[in-house]
Amino acid sequence: MCIPQPLRLLAVALLGATLLTASPRLAAAATGFEVQLPAGFRDGPQDGRLLLIFAPIDQAPTQEPRFLVNWDGDAIPFFGLDVEGWRPGSSRKVDADAFGFPVRFLADLPVGDYRVQAFLNRYETFHLGDGRVLKLPPDKGDGQQWREKPGNLYSLPVTLRWRGPLDASPLPKLVLSEVMPPLPQFQETPWVKYVRIRSERLSKFWGRDMYLGAFVTLPQGFNDHPDARYPLVINHGHFPSGPSSWRETPPDPDLKPDYSKRFKLPGYNRIQQQLEWEFFQAWTGKGFPRVLLVEIQHPTPFYDDSYGVNSANNGPYGDAIQYELIPEIEKRFRGIGQGWARFVFGGSTGGWIAMAVQMFYPDDYNGAWIACPDPIDFRHYMTVNIYEDKNAYYMPNRFKRTPRPAHRNWLGHIDTTIEENNLWEYALGTKGRSGDQWDVWESVYSPVGADGYPRRIWDRLTGEIDPVTAAYWRDNYDLGHILRRDWATLGPKLRGKLRLYVGDMDNYYLNNAVYAVEEFLRSAEPAAEAVIDYGDRDEHCWNGDHTRANAYSRLRYPQMVLPWAAERMLLTAPKGADTRSWRY
Repeated sequence: MCIPQPLRLLAVALLGATLLTASPRLAAAATGFEVQLPAGFRDGPQDGRLLLIFAPIDQAPTQEPRFLVNWDGDAIPFFGLDVEGWRPGSSRKVDADAFGFPVRFLADLPVGDYRVQAFLNRYETFHLGDGRVLKLPPDKGDGQQWREKPGNLYSLPVTLRWRGPLDASPLPKLVLSEVMPPLPQFQETPWVKYVRIRSERLSKFWGRDMYLGAFVTLPQGFNDHPDARYPLVINHGHFPSGPSSWRETPPDPDLKPDYSKRFKLPGYNRIQQQLEWEFFQAWTGKGFPRVLLVEIQHPTPFYDDSYGVNSANNGPYGDAIQYELIPEIEKRFRGIGQGWARFVFGGSTGGWIAMAVQMFYPDDYNGAWIACPDPIDFRHYMTVNIYEDKNAYYMPNRFKRTPRPAHRNWLGHIDTTIEENNLWEYALGTKGRSGDQWDVWESVYSPVGADGYPRRIWDRLTGEIDPVTAAYWRDNYDLGHILRRDWATLGPKLRGKLRLYVGDMDNYYLNNAVYAVEEFLRSAEPAAEAVIDYGDRDEHCWNGDHTRANAYSRLRYPQMVLPWAAERMLLTAPKGADTRSWRY
């Protein structure tokens, strides 16, 4: 074939431009950063996610880079690479093949002075009961906090003057010489006890021993009233390392005040201690409801909690909690053990869990206080309608690409998009293994994918939504859809049990899904008798308190929930129920 001269000239020009563009990336691939697994490492070949993190010195001159990895306005560059069978004494190269955020390629890292650190989030091999073999990061009592997970490896930070991939200066070799130590064990007090059980259901699913834990705060007078039996109230949320909003000693007068970036509030640590102490005083004071207050540890290999429901990827956590852990707690601590005397509450993830378990186990609970819940209607999966939208990252338009926002402040100012959030997680871990929010939703809501890991709701690189996965989500975990679909049977069981609260400027747009559910509950037949309220210009996570700023009210959940629970129990207890022994 004879190519005309003008076309040949154009082809040469385009080829030259391509080579000029690609050459820095090719140079980065040729150089890259070597990271060594020490020869003396005794645990043998390793699987996991290797991260290379760059913290600009002018942004963070002293803090370790691993603690600065985030998606917000202070995001720093890092690059991730899967490793398998990495032998001690050998090195792996982080180069152009590594996936980066917010800088996609190592070659595009801006010139500057950095503190550089390597980190390995270690995976283990799980042989599941259904035959699947997965490589995942097990929980080590850390609640899937990869930066602090016991046994994870990292290098000491080194200072680097990066002058681009074509600079001939030698790059430092990083050695994963440091190992995260075990976490300290929780020390029980006369008030707070720790329960840990092996779950038969979860162990069968995962093919290894799996455990559930719980912190149980005992009521005032528990030992003085051996014949009393108590209601049980669960505070659902992320992985707890101890009881929330709880302090048995007065605030530390010598505590150096810190600054809350989230609430823009100086001395927030002092405020926390004061409110925690006030709760202890209320708990032990006259007239406060006497209940068993419980916080559950139910981490999965994907996230710090299971969302409290049965799942194709996580296993039967809902049933394990409901039929194994809760009966054990009620047996040990004289719980009443009946649905009319159980309540749930929580915010954010805990808000979704509280609503879900009240719906999925409607006879086993008598009320749910639901604050700022994760999306409860997937027509408003934050700012995506997973059923009608084709792309999760951009608004539909033939002529322009408008990114969908993911996070705002109370004035509506945006600091990240849905695409950025998802690419950040993809750099942290492939196959849903980032240990963060978008991946955990897939681990809970999705069917199993062809590779054995959670099936994607959308393509991580393009944002294209998978309608098959969306339909599965709708039928099994879209709480708004399930309410509308099953109201004839659910309605009578949920009457008066749902209390929904959210700020109308929730940072994650979670109020939008509440609006959609409210529209149904307000007109539902039979009547829902639900309470739904909004905080004016309140952010995440408003809990229904109109009298205090959000930074203060979020620490007072139990003081708000428990009086309502006691009142409702007295109004709805079945004939002959024990409504006296715990009211002293």
